[in-house]
Amino acid sequence: MAETWKFIHAADIQVGSPRSFRFQPAWNENWETAKQQIIEKKPEFLIVGGDLTRDGYIHRYELEQMKSDFDQLPFPVHVIAGNMDAGNKHTQITGPIENRDDTALGITYSMAAQFQEVFGALWWDAEYEEVRVIGICDMLLGSGLPQETEMVSWLKSLKPSGANQYTIWVMHYALYMDSFSEPNFDITKKDQYFNWYFSVDHPHRDLLFSIFKKVGCTTVISGHIHCRHTDVFEGITFTYAPATCFPQFEHRWCDADPTLGFLEYTVCPEALHNKFVPLRSTSTAEGYGPGGHPPASMRDYSLAWEK
Repeated sequence: MAETWKFIHAADIQVGSPRSFRFQPAWNENWETAKQQIIEKKPEFLIVGGDLTRDGYIHRYELEQMKSDFDQLPFPVHVIAGNMDAGNKHTQITGPIENRDDTALGITYSMAAQFQEVFGALWWDAEYEEVRVIGICDMLLGSGLPQETEMVSWLKSLKPSGANQYTIWVMHYALYMDSFSEPNFDITKKDQYFNWYFSVDHPHRDLLFSIFKKVGCTTVISGHIHCRHTDVFEGITFTYAPATCFPQFEHRWCDADPTLGFLEYTVCPEALHNKFVPLRSTSTAEGYGPGGHPPASMRDYSLAWEK
């Protein structure tokens, strides 16, 4: 590689299909815009930080569509699953959001296995020169699934990074919302629900952080929130990544920026630089169907544009 080189992180692209009970062509078009901009950057590799699909956990064909799309890119692509690809974080309690059954939306063995069948490992450790990138399926934490046991065992077996390495950790959920020490949020309380929905609970938060410190993690990149924000805790930079599909949470932090785009990392001998790249255009195409996480009873496939 050259002395200075680049890699890209994109997240929350949520490409859907007109075969589905809902479809937003604008999000597909936004991904096409982002993809062309990324190709022009000529990165050494691309990281996709979850939510590749609109409803991949329901529709395997959406996962397969994205796998085919990534396979055509002229550089390696490393992906982690998002909640729209393999199911939400686990809970035994349903929150107060109407038409959202949180217990039924949690990741399952078959959802995780389906993602793995299409994309390969649910957790991985890749190295490029002085950069080490570690990706996990953090929705497994607290699920009680066999894949969680395997992943935690793997996490505990990770070795420290080399002295001259930048170690990047990629996950979908934010490790925390405002501070590492904040208590778990109460899913049953409306004013805490979305904080619960977007973050990792203790004790899983503590486990991950202990692994971050053990391996020498320098940067943690998460998605899911669709809003850019940065925090630094104990020498680790926590970067909350932008989305390419749609923005949200613009008032959540004083530095919150919901502008659609992706992150460009430049690796230099003396530093790792991070730059936000906005989409050069955003689509306003209209689609159909419900938003959120509708139950099966609200999934009307007669609306589909393609049968």
